[in-house]
Amino acid sequence: MAQPSPNTRPDARLGASGDRTLDAEEVERFSRLAAEWWDPAGKFRPLHQIGPPRLSFIRDHAVKHFARDARSLKPLAGLNALDIGCGGGLIAEPLARMGASVTAIDPSERNIAIAKGHAEAQGLAIDYRAVRVEDLVAEGQTFDLVTCLEVVEHVPDVGMFLSACAKVVRPGGILFLSTINRTMKAWALAIVGAEYVLRWLPRGTHQWERFVTPEELGQHCAAAGLRETRFEGMTYNPLRDAWSRAPDTDVNYLAVAIKPA
Repeated sequence: MAQPSPNTRPDARLGASGDRTLDAEEVERFSRLAAEWWDPAGKFRPLHQIGPPRLSFIRDHAVKHFARDARSLKPLAGLNALDIGCGGGLIAEPLARMGASVTAIDPSERNIAIAKGHAEAQGLAIDYRAVRVEDLVAEGQTFDLVTCLEVVEHVPDVGMFLSACAKVVRPGGILFLSTINRTMKAWALAIVGAEYVLRWLPRGTHQWERFVTPEELGQHCAAAGLRETRFEGMTYNPLRDAWSRAPDTDVNYLAVAIKPA
């Protein structure tokens, strides 16, 4: 495997289909794995493992931003939420359990079918749609809280994609993101380690040149009209086989941004 240059920056802004905000090959890759979304020991095991720190980050910032009771079991009650690139519903379902009225979208019809079936079995009412965020922009829809987790590193043109994401955040609303930093450490751990050595993920899941630094993500958010972007890392403890929130953003990191009222 060739080692990438630390100064490499992606020049290609088009997916295989010529689309700037969607790569059809990436969609098909995840569609083929759709049946495994809810298997905590399967191909999506890493997403199950990082679920707790991702959700605590969302909950903590949402409670503070919307001045909610941190002790409540349903702190998002009365809020409408959108999960972009929802996959099998690993984030949409917890958002619904926290009281939000949830819409969740994914370009893969197979992912949406799996997500719908699982939510119905749990007695959760989630509005799942096999559409793209641009479709909701065209409809003029906006939401109090928008999540887009582990998605931007699979998108050809991050700036254009985040511009669309920002448009579905209502004024005064909040956007949550999570992705992977473009560092040599991330290449070693997220690609070589996770895909080739530990085989947590199928080979080819990630392309290092599409990783996004916090500085770049912050610039894209600002260009999209979002403010107060904050970052926090997620790190893995091999002794406990667990992930937690941490200041270190060298590999996996979370972000939150506000749309001015």
